[in-house]
This record gives sequence, structure tokens and C-alpha cells, in this order.
Amino acid sequence: MRKFEVVKDCPFSVRLPERSTDGSAGYDFFAPYPFAIGPGQTVFVKTWVKAKMPKDNVLLLFERSSWGFKKHVSIPNAVGVIDSDYYGNVDNDGNIAFAFTNNGSEPLEVKEGDKIGQGIFLSYFLTDDDISGGKREGGMGSTGD
Repeated sequence: MRKFEVVKDCPFSVRLPERSTDGSAGYDFFAPYPFAIGPGQTVFVKTWVKAKMPKDNVLLLFERSSWGFKKHVSIPNAVGVIDSDYYGNVDNDGNIAFAFTNNGSEPLEVKEGDKIGQGIFLSYFLTDDDISGGKREGGMGSTGD
């Protein structure tokens, strides 16, 4: 089962991600608070949303397509990867966050409730000889840099 939930102890009123149309692959994420991204600046935006999904699924995060070509805003690591075991981790309860870089010459002002990114769930397959045995102990970067 896949679903979005608000993380524990969330200080904001959060709108859970949703698709805009029946044909949309991506779930739109909404800003839980206002923020700005100045020219040349990178910001880290917590959504206060977590994603529950089967073990063989991943949630991929992308910037809004209009942000890329209209506002010159991108995700510095190109695509965010949310693993199934990120949900409910001890460090941040699985709080999904976006990093955005403003490559343009104008600041970007974001209001609470604005669409800020999108997430797409995908199923994946492992190799027959997969031997991963690690266990996630925390949030972002907990499996190594």
C-alpha cells in the first residue's frame, strides 16, 4: 500500500500530496510555509510529509517542470530518492524534503500552499544475487555519504 501521511510533531497545517489530473504520474507537493530562494542560493525545504510504500518501491522527487524552464530553479542532485525504509526513521520520522537551487537572476518567492515539486512512485526489481543486509538507522545520509 502506498500513502502519504503527516510526520509526527508537525508544527504546520500540511496539505498531503495529490495528483492534479487523472493522467498525472506525479503527486504535487505543497509548501507548508512561505520561503524564498535568492539568485545563486540553495535552500532545503521540509514538507512535513512522509510516504509509506512497499519494500520494492521508491518515491522519486522532481522540481516542478515550470520552475526549471520559467524560473531557472532545479534540484541540485537532479532527482531526490526516497527509499521505502525512510518512512518513520528515528531521525526525522521520514520527513520528505526538497533541496532547490535558484540558477536565475531573480529571487523566487513561494507562498504557503504553492506547489513546489512532484513525486513519482516506481516499482523496481533487485538482482538475483542481491545481498544488502544493512539497516537504516536514521534520516538523510544515514546510509553513507
